[in-house]
Amino acid sequence: MGKIRVLTVDDSALMRQVLAQLLSRDPDIEVIGAAPDPYVAREKIKALNPDVITLDVEMPKMDGLTFLEKLMRGRPMPVVMVSSLTEAGCQTTLRALELGAVDFITKPKIDLQEGMEGQAQDLIAKIKAAALAKVRGGKPAGLSTAPRATPLTSSAMIKTTDMIIAIGSSTGGTEAVKDVLEVLPPNTPPIIITQHMPERFTKSWADRMNQLCRISVKEAQDGDSVLPGHALVAPGNYHMTLVRNGARYSVHIDQNPPVNRHRPSVDVMFDSVARYAGGNSVGVILTGMGGDGAKGMLAMKQAGAHTIAQDEASCVVFGMPKEAIKLGGVDKILPLADIPGAVLTHVSRHS
Repeated sequence: MGKIRVLTVDDSALMRQVLAQLLSRDPDIEVIGAAPDPYVAREKIKALNPDVITLDVEMPKMDGLTFLEKLMRGRPMPVVMVSSLTEAGCQTTLRALELGAVDFITKPKIDLQEGMEGQAQDLIAKIKAAALAKVRGGKPAGLSTAPRATPLTSSAMIKTTDMIIAIGSSTGGTEAVKDVLEVLPPNTPPIIITQHMPERFTKSWADRMNQLCRISVKEAQDGDSVLPGHALVAPGNYHMTLVRNGARYSVHIDQNPPVNRHRPSVDVMFDSVARYAGGNSVGVILTGMGGDGAKGMLAMKQAGAHTIAQDEASCVVFGMPKEAIKLGGVDKILPLADIPGAVLTHVSRHS
């Protein structure tokens, strides 16, 4: 594969310049052009045929979401959104991920150049992951990329008092986790989730999941109880670990150093589940770049947990599941659509 050809789309000339400077540092990336609005971008896409686009959310003439939706219908390609950290920006970015954007970077509120400099490594990694991502186009607005699954019926036999389900994901994970959660019945065992995402975005995402699902979903706070029918999401920039006091499970939130360059880290969460829940747990690793979660999943399996990885065909980026499989930490490799049923089947057999 040759250099990854990137087109930047942003109404800010400074932002276009900064993106070009940062991306050009990597020998595997070539910035082939820039566009100040979607109309210019459309013509440059036709002329230059980029591998990846960076796309600003808020632009004149046509906003980034409208352009993204048109692009995904007409010419699906990997898109990394450039988003603000405002509440509105969080909502818009989550909508962009629903529409098919692979990932996003956050635009600093002040000192654009220095703020983006601190994200250079992350930006380059996301562009590289996007270039390899599976992009599915022609998706109606608001629908997930995975086959729509029928809500799973609850089982009176499920005992949820001591079982824990732990889910880890990254690139493509916001939609993959949604596909899992929205079909689960209200009496599903407790779920804890680590999705790589910055501060503020995790709350918006958890609130969105709560609206869509029959279980309750919320961003975790330190000391929250881990309860049946509830899912807790690790807050952006904080690790989340499972703790146990007698028969009661809860979560601990902290800002210990990043692990695998991530905070929250999936490995940190999985390790804690291995330690405190052991064989009374199910570990699920979904789409994402890198290897965070692989060692933790192996620890879970060695502690007696049942472990599941998303298969390559249904992943946006087959990074994290691939690394977990390579380490020997995975019991089952399944398409995304089959994972919720497999989790509940194991739980009901365990009870």
